[in-house]
Amino acid sequence: MSQISSLDKIHFISIGGSVMHNLAIALHLKGFVVTGSDDEIYEPSASRLSKHELLPAVTGWFPEKITADLSAVILGMHARQDNPELAKAKELGIKVYSYPEYIFEQSVNKQRVVIAGSHGKTTITSMILHVLNHNKRVFNYLVGAQIEGFDNMVKLSEEAPLIVIEGDEYFTSPLDPTPKFMHYQPHIALISGIAWDHFNVFPTWESYVKQFELLADSLPKAGGIIFDETDDMLNVIGQKERADVVSTPYHAHPYKIEDGKTILITPDNKEVPVLVFGNHNMKNISGAYAVCERLGITDDEFYGAIQSFKGASKRLELLGKSETVNIYRDFAHAPSKVEATTAALKEQYPERTLVACAELHTFSSLNKAFLSQYRRKLKAADIAVVYYNPQTVEHKRLEPISEEDIRTAFKRDDLKVFTDSAEMVAFLKTLTWENANLLLMSSGTYGDLDLKALATELLD
Repeated sequence: MSQISSLDKIHFISIGGSVMHNLAIALHLKGFVVTGSDDEIYEPSASRLSKHELLPAVTGWFPEKITADLSAVILGMHARQDNPELAKAKELGIKVYSYPEYIFEQSVNKQRVVIAGSHGKTTITSMILHVLNHNKRVFNYLVGAQIEGFDNMVKLSEEAPLIVIEGDEYFTSPLDPTPKFMHYQPHIALISGIAWDHFNVFPTWESYVKQFELLADSLPKAGGIIFDETDDMLNVIGQKERADVVSTPYHAHPYKIEDGKTILITPDNKEVPVLVFGNHNMKNISGAYAVCERLGITDDEFYGAIQSFKGASKRLELLGKSETVNIYRDFAHAPSKVEATTAALKEQYPERTLVACAELHTFSSLNKAFLSQYRRKLKAADIAVVYYNPQTVEHKRLEPISEEDIRTAFKRDDLKVFTDSAEMVAFLKTLTWENANLLLMSSGTYGDLDLKALATELLD
């Protein structure tokens, strides 16, 4: 399959998406002529596209943008099947790619590493990129969050022999229900864990698990699967016999905690301090280590780099601190992520009161049939808070849920439930902020709440 010429013109339908706008910028920086459309573009996508003069002048769909001289159209996941620009592209016979198909097309001659799993994939991918970058390796990548030291979330170049891709199990595009990670055809796949998610696409646990088994079964001869052996279901998938595929299980990296600091214990018994913490991050480090080892990174190179890794954006990100208080935000939204992040913060600071707030924002988390998956997931918190916006439930066309539904689902009688973010803030201000930590978990915005300003107020 031939590489596409850098003189080609590419149009993005739904350019504002997290990966889509980064891919658009990456191709623009490569010398491609890039255009795009979207019906809504939020920050930071809007500012980043504007910086590169790629922000559409007007939101909406314009079939006249689809012209016969386009080399390809890249279709985003949030566009609809009846999109008028898509119809025009089909009418003109222009090649339409999903972004996973396009990434594969651009990396067909490279070694492909895919990081998958229900949780931890962004952090593990970020750790691997950090280590490779620290050791001046030449590589391409696609990652789902902004990382310190990287200007963009996507890089594609001709000379890189390797690409590291964060691959998720969600469907590829409105035209293709295949999980994204299947399109990358990896030589090495890491699966970090399986915890039922995307209830709207995978209505049963069995249908969800099947996607990861398909990924593992797709590995070529001389390929490798790396997996968390402490996940019972994943261990079954990982240990399955596959001809000429190397199977590498991992578990949490040995560590200790001293004065709120996490210290790794290396295979040769050295102590290496790190900036991330929590048992789930110790698993993430082990997964990243196993991938880097396959890529020829030595122990000295790995541990020399990992100690300066600060974490991916919005993953246990420190918003503010005082001598006795830390305030964090985290992207955690699925039940397994809420549980792991809350437990990590309590383990790191066992003597501090932990106030944990979770926003229910995704289709799955606001679905009454799925809510029971959150049972006891906030048990590590001393004070547990849940926020949700009934308008979001309505917008997603879901059955209304009540505060009592949530309290019952979380199996916690003292759970504080709010549907108004101002009331939640007022409650937080009644608490004594001394020898305490606050954890704000969401893939949403708590009703457009300025979390950094909130942190500053509580610390004053």
